[in-house]
Amino acid sequence: MSKKLIAVATLFAASFASAQQSRVPSSTRNNGSLNRPSVDSQNPPAGSPSGQGQVLFHRNEDQPPPTEAQGKPNRTPQKEVDAITSAERSSILFTAWDLDLHLAPASSHLTARVQFTVQNVTSAPISQLTLQLSSTLHWDALSAAIPLTFTEHTLPTDADHTGEMTEALVHLSHPIPPGSTLTLTGLYSGTIAASGERLIRIGAPAGQATQADWDKISPEITALRGFGNVLWYPVSSPQLFLGDGARLFQAVGLSRLQQANSTLRARISIEYVGEPPVDAFLNGRRHPLQNVTEEPNSPVVESHGVATADFPKSPIGFRTPSLFVTSQNLRPSDNQLLQVATTRPEAIVPYTAASNDLSGLLRDWLGPAPLVPLTLIDHSGQPFEDDAFLAIPLSATDANQVTPAMVHSLAHAWFRSSLPWLNEGVPQFLSLLYTESTDGRERALAELRQLINPLTLVEPEKPAEAASSTSTEYSSYSSSSEGPPSALPSTLPPPPGVPGQSLIAAHDEIYYRAKAAAVFWLLRSIAGDAPLKRALKTYRDEVRNASPEDSHAFQRVLEAACQKNLSSVFDDWVYQDRGLADLSITNVTPRDMPARNGKGVSWLVAVEVHNAGFVTVDVPVTVRSGTLTSTERLHIPPRSTVSTRILFEGVPQEVQVNDGTIPETTEPIHIRKLNLAATPSL
Repeated sequence: MSKKLIAVATLFAASFASAQQSRVPSSTRNNGSLNRPSVDSQNPPAGSPSGQGQVLFHRNEDQPPPTEAQGKPNRTPQKEVDAITSAERSSILFTAWDLDLHLAPASSHLTARVQFTVQNVTSAPISQLTLQLSSTLHWDALSAAIPLTFTEHTLPTDADHTGEMTEALVHLSHPIPPGSTLTLTGLYSGTIAASGERLIRIGAPAGQATQADWDKISPEITALRGFGNVLWYPVSSPQLFLGDGARLFQAVGLSRLQQANSTLRARISIEYVGEPPVDAFLNGRRHPLQNVTEEPNSPVVESHGVATADFPKSPIGFRTPSLFVTSQNLRPSDNQLLQVATTRPEAIVPYTAASNDLSGLLRDWLGPAPLVPLTLIDHSGQPFEDDAFLAIPLSATDANQVTPAMVHSLAHAWFRSSLPWLNEGVPQFLSLLYTESTDGRERALAELRQLINPLTLVEPEKPAEAASSTSTEYSSYSSSSEGPPSALPSTLPPPPGVPGQSLIAAHDEIYYRAKAAAVFWLLRSIAGDAPLKRALKTYRDEVRNASPEDSHAFQRVLEAACQKNLSSVFDDWVYQDRGLADLSITNVTPRDMPARNGKGVSWLVAVEVHNAGFVTVDVPVTVRSGTLTSTERLHIPPRSTVSTRILFEGVPQEVQVNDGTIPETTEPIHIRKLNLAATPSL
């Protein structure tokens, strides 16, 4: 190893060692500066090679210089903690994080410097902030361009696996106006070890708790899933508890939606002993680690070193920030559809076979090849997925065990969109298509009904009234009367607990996954298979990187493919949440027609259908006798009754309205049996 590389390693170690030597006192916090040595990238310390060192901690030159002092953050008086409201903890949106992270896996230790920008998303100025981390992490310093003071305390919450969070209460010398932003710089440190405390607290056995809550920094793997699992980066959120219905999961989904345009940059360095770590994955994106060994002549098991990665600034997208560090090289599968990190090469075989089985379906509907290989991380805990990144126990011994489950993940490798309802709805739709191809249409429709059953419980009975009732309740989430801040979606969701979400602004997976899959099945019945396939391929190849604000892009592509106007369908089912259809057969009147022109007796069946829902539907109406059927589509506006007449050659036995393709509040298939033995001939 050259002296140049040794110097780089020394620079990493020195930077983080100095960052951990002292905590910042109240005097330093009062003038808003950081008590930390800086490393000048233009003038590196003596002995370090110019241009070769990486800045791990540095001071923003526009900020006041640090003040020398010693001490820990003061503890927040309990009366101040009790006075903080949930609205105050929801008053800011993080629009950017710039992280310098130093990991010491041998001790599960994390030291971080973060520069972050927050935006006031309320309608009034705010002069205090709540900034939260996992309870095993602590704030060492906070600063901004304006003077501030802060205190620290611990609060119960199930947004972190420990069941608690460390919260800094920051008092600002000048309030942040509505819609305005403030950039702060912070230092924090501590350990992140595995903890199942929040689940044990509600009665889960310890084994099950650690199987679900596996986030940790360790020599074997670093796996940090973010808000809702472990707070390894700063957030601001009300206290959330697993026993409070779905509120925690709704809050996680809402944060994903609101912060989809927020940016994240991360520079990571990892101290290691022995074999160096190989790859880092931030938000599912891979970055090979660069390793610098301090003792190149020592045996591998005794060598010390630092591994680094630099992830450039990019939008987070609809996800919770996650970080994984692995020590196994990625092995490509024989068909190049997968790349797998595992110590057991034989474990790849059934997953490769499953991907072979699925590739035909995916090529047919989405394109000739995946955009990226599907990354599989062999991990013993409950599965975790982020687009084409999947941490899962590679325990299957036969392809049939995993093929159905892999459809969704492989579809992520083939198709991407910045819009959640497309990004998650298309893979779920492909899962239904796989069921149809293997077990038949009826089994796929049964799976679809099971998928949307929970939706019937959460959709409002009167969506139009629900939408208008949220306008005032939602005011605390908007920045001003002039409209939402630019970092927020143009169509904003209601607060958690208020029913109804349009697909274009959905943050609950019941909507962006289950309802979206149902809408794709509906679009398939209207547009046809071939046009929908063309639209999906065109969107994937030409439109997927369009701005998230271009929410009508897929509609335009599908209309061009099928040569139909689908504006009313998209308006009812995608851009607005008008609930589900609510259909019923109100009347069936069959009349026999005399034989004529060499044809036998036929029947004219008049069918009257009522739509009690708030969506427009084009529903299939079928007259059946054994295997003989005749079907017409009936257009029914909301809250109305429409009839159609179907000429049927034969004696009809039943009438069916809807075949499961239109999502309904009740069973989406309506059948009226006909007994025509006593029907007089007219």
